[in-house]
Amino acid sequence: MATLDLVIQEDVTATPVRSTRRLGRLFWAALGWVIFVFAAATLVDVLPLPSPTDMDMLERRAPVSALHWLGTDGFGRDELARLIHGARISLIVGLCAPIIGLTIGGALGMLAGYFRGRFESLVVGSMDVLLAFPPLILALAVTAYLGQSIPNLTFILGVLGIPAFMRVARAATLTLARREFVVAAQALGASHARILLRELLPNVMLPLLAFFLLGVAVTIVAEGALSFLGLGVPPPISSWGSMIGEGRESLDVAPQLAFIPAIAMFLTVLSFNLVGDSLRALTDPRQGAL
Repeated sequence: MATLDLVIQEDVTATPVRSTRRLGRLFWAALGWVIFVFAAATLVDVLPLPSPTDMDMLERRAPVSALHWLGTDGFGRDELARLIHGARISLIVGLCAPIIGLTIGGALGMLAGYFRGRFESLVVGSMDVLLAFPPLILALAVTAYLGQSIPNLTFILGVLGIPAFMRVARAATLTLARREFVVAAQALGASHARILLRELLPNVMLPLLAFFLLGVAVTIVAEGALSFLGLGVPPPISSWGSMIGEGRESLDVAPQLAFIPAIAMFLTVLSFNLVGDSLRALTDPRQGAL
């Protein structure tokens, strides 16, 4: 009996250790890069950097120096200052747009997966229509009507992310809606609102939050693509996409102007993907199935 208790105790204490080890060094390296980018974007106003909009035509495409650690762009603006300010824009859009998709799509997915029937058909059908609509045309229409700005860009990308979050929330709700704890709550006379908020929401939020990190990575790429095409934030505000678009004109004489923001975007997107995949694997209920 004592041996059995010891085995159970070792198994319980070893579970979080195995979960932590399963994350791996790649996860911690990716998390470290994300924290570094967040810290740089948050503290950019107190860092000893020149203004990202100050132009010096005599210092156009200047090489790396003690004054300009990453050189200057085609208008003599400090490349490092523009890179860090661009990180702030990319992170603001990359975080706020998925929050819109998480809030609206998650709520619609939970309601569709719980109530089923005609409401589910209506929600799924409307999401299919939104997915069928070309995203670039929607971005062009909204930008032409409302103008270029960070809120408008965030709204566009947030709306485009609603169907993906709806499907994740609906799939998780369909799995949980017939579980024992939900059936027990219904038998005890709990209201639909109580079941959705107290029983289902805490369990659905785990896969949604893991998918949220993947959505941040996709949104950063989408924002960069729209800014590259001139549909993102208006100048002189810098973002990684607009910096890549401006740098392509100097590829023959200063290729670093396009490669530096491209590498920063690549590492950030890769880090968010790695962190999101790791957390999704940890929160996947199939991993703990008996």
